[in-house]
Amino acid sequence: MRRSSTLLLSLAVVGGLTAAMPAAASAQGRQDIPQSHPLWANAQAKVADTAPAAKLSFRVYLNQRDNAGAEALAQAVSDPDSKTYRQYLSTDQVRDRFAASDATVNAVKAWLTGSGFSIGDIPSNRAYVEATGTADQTQKAFAVKLGKYNVKGQTLRAADKNLSVPANLASDVLGVVGVDQATNLFKPDHTDGIDSGKAAKSVQPSDVAPGPGFRNAPPCSSYYGEKIDTTDPAYNGKQLPYAPCGYTPAQLRSAYGIDKAGADGKGTTIAIVDAFASPTIYSDASTYAKKNDPQHPLKQSQFSQHIFPPDPVLEQPDQCDAAGWYGEETLDVEAAHGLAPGANILYVGGTSCEDNALDEALNYVIAGHKADIVSNSYGDTGEDIPADEVKVFNQISLQAVLEGIGVYFSSGDNGDEVARLGTPSPDFSASAPWITAVGGTSIAIGKNGQKLFETGWETSKSTLTNGVYGPAAYTSGSGGGTSRLFAQPFYQKGVVPDALSTKNQTAGHKGRVVPDISAVGDPNTGFLVGQTQTFPDGAYYDQYRIGGTSLASPVFAGIMAVADSFDHFHHGFINPVIYKLTSRTKAISDVQHVDNAAVARVDYANSVDASAGLLRSARTLDYQGLTIHTTKGYDDVTGLGSPSGLLFLLLV
Repeated sequence: MRRSSTLLLSLAVVGGLTAAMPAAASAQGRQDIPQSHPLWANAQAKVADTAPAAKLSFRVYLNQRDNAGAEALAQAVSDPDSKTYRQYLSTDQVRDRFAASDATVNAVKAWLTGSGFSIGDIPSNRAYVEATGTADQTQKAFAVKLGKYNVKGQTLRAADKNLSVPANLASDVLGVVGVDQATNLFKPDHTDGIDSGKAAKSVQPSDVAPGPGFRNAPPCSSYYGEKIDTTDPAYNGKQLPYAPCGYTPAQLRSAYGIDKAGADGKGTTIAIVDAFASPTIYSDASTYAKKNDPQHPLKQSQFSQHIFPPDPVLEQPDQCDAAGWYGEETLDVEAAHGLAPGANILYVGGTSCEDNALDEALNYVIAGHKADIVSNSYGDTGEDIPADEVKVFNQISLQAVLEGIGVYFSSGDNGDEVARLGTPSPDFSASAPWITAVGGTSIAIGKNGQKLFETGWETSKSTLTNGVYGPAAYTSGSGGGTSRLFAQPFYQKGVVPDALSTKNQTAGHKGRVVPDISAVGDPNTGFLVGQTQTFPDGAYYDQYRIGGTSLASPVFAGIMAVADSFDHFHHGFINPVIYKLTSRTKAISDVQHVDNAAVARVDYANSVDASAGLLRSARTLDYQGLTIHTTKGYDDVTGLGSPSGLLFLLLV
């Protein structure tokens, strides 16, 4: 997850969504775009003016018409107590009823072309107008001065004050993304976890070789409890089982009870949104299925991808770990196919790992209803996010609800984020109200595929040195907590305890709490994945265990695809349904703390072989030293719990 920084003013929150502040009038018939000036762009941090001839691209996002009506309808089509439940709109209906009008788009285009900009393609939902031009044209169009500012070790472009637009367009402009480079501070990280110690690389994606190799060291178990560590000292008075080598798709389908459904996701398309695109993805995923799930091959007809071309004028002071994103894509595709082997998989890769590129990829799926389910295994550290980004994302996700598309986000891999932020916080976009945030669990799967237990994923590590275990130190875990950004949404009322919803709030207010539901995430009880990697003796396919809420999200997306085919309809935004299920049925298993749950783990010191020695440790599965905890009922580690087999498929 990327590190957040304190950039912008706090956001006004109304009804669970960020409310746009009134635009301030300025001279010559213009109005400011509120909060469009990052606070770090100040005189003390300025190092230079932006060259007038410098090229840049930006997007002017457009307000939808009747936002209140769109929110009310989104609630109605997703609430099982509503008369219009599941009466979703088509993409044409959403566009005709709520999208910016052709007249609005044409007015914005006329203003931009009159200012000298060239205009890019307009998405089918008319969400934004993209423009390319020079810094000088941009300064004149928005009545600002662009400069270079030193912030957190980077030199980034920004305006010297709020952007402004002609007053006649002000009510139509939702926000502008790309004039400043604030999103370079907020590159979302993929949320997988293998404890490999791999370092990020600053390279162009087109030049990237497969990432450095990683293997799990033996001994490990083919199922939970198969092998017990009897050679190392007892940990807390107990000889620990060795960590599983990595669960297979069949084991997860069995543990979550969907192997008996007689449905496999056929008729549903799962979209996976990440950054970049692995050049070996289909080869790796199809090889993986042949080796580990031969009854369910990944057919070429089931897999497709859409990759956005690189922006020729995009400045990227700090490139992303492209090879790391290859691993993310591989995990997501293999996990989604593994849980729903009959579903189609659409991979959509953004041009970079920044929010604006990933928003473009997500909007592509939603605008054209390219999929019925979207799994997103990335996020920002905390919620201190530029106002324009929050408004843009909420509008995209709201359209998904109207169309009956379920959008799932990993809740994060760093618990309450206290270690990185100093204060507890959930992560954005998982904290947004119109998506389903998927947390992580630690799961024990027995010899016959049965679930022995499932607890919250919050891991600590005690390293074994000279026969003595060191102190337990937190390593990673399911993201969660109470939002400062979003008010309590309608579906959490009466279900989420007040003790959680009132955290981080002023008196009398309640916030959105994350996650909503959970699935396997702990790398120590994780998933076996296969990927082409670069080893000392060359680049080739190999397998290793992996986890993170990057695993939980596509696993749960796969379960929902099976539910689609089992129930013969697409479920769309499921939060209102699953929060009602908890009080009516046992369709969701209440994940609770399990005392002294831990595994022994052996790792290669160099990540690939024993030549540099072995590292031994004990890993607890539900560490209690955080501000979020796994408890009975709803909690801020696992949400409502995890899906409970056929009953979940039947009642969701």
